[in-house]
Amino acid sequence: MKDMTLEAFCALTESNEPAPGGGSVAALAGALAASLAGMVANLTMGREKYADVEDEMKVMEASASALSKELLDGILKDSESFNVYMDALKLPKGTDEEKAARREAMQEGLKAAAIVPLENAKLAYEAMDYAELAVKKGNPNAVTDGKTAMMMARTAVLAAGYNVKINLESIKDEEFVAKMRAEIESIEENAIRREKELLGL
Repeated sequence: MKDMTLEAFCALTESNEPAPGGGSVAALAGALAASLAGMVANLTMGREKYADVEDEMKVMEASASALSKELLDGILKDSESFNVYMDALKLPKGTDEEKAARREAMQEGLKAAAIVPLENAKLAYEAMDYAELAVKKGNPNAVTDGKTAMMMARTAVLAAGYNVKINLESIKDEEFVAKMRAEIESIEENAIRREKELLGL
């Protein structure tokens, strides 16, 4: 999926297929956030006037590039995790045993569909570190790109969070739900706060 053209990906997203959906788009937003931060690093490195942050930018660029690739992988992972649940819905339910097996498979599918976007939200939150560094220490001519990276990262976190929470609503394991909900809500709150602080919102 990550090797599709932008046009093809948008067409597939627009189609009546259940995936890719919001979770995959969230991962893409996070990947773009990391890539934008990396671009600012590249526009800063190799310039004498920014020599004092050269090493820091090199490290950031490499990390942001790796993060972008990881989030691109997250696009497919999100779609695949949702398909696990969709496949469970198709299981036979003629006997009591089949019904029980189907319910268990559905619950496992829902857990997978919550875990993957949580992981993508964590990765997108990491992109905020690079966006912040880009804005504060990067080439000031590219400051708007760094700020856009921060906005995209926040969007990715919140969008992934929606996918986590909608799946938690149908999961019976209360301990799992409580742990996941607390984790995603903490990430969301911090993402909103960091964006406001950096952009002066």
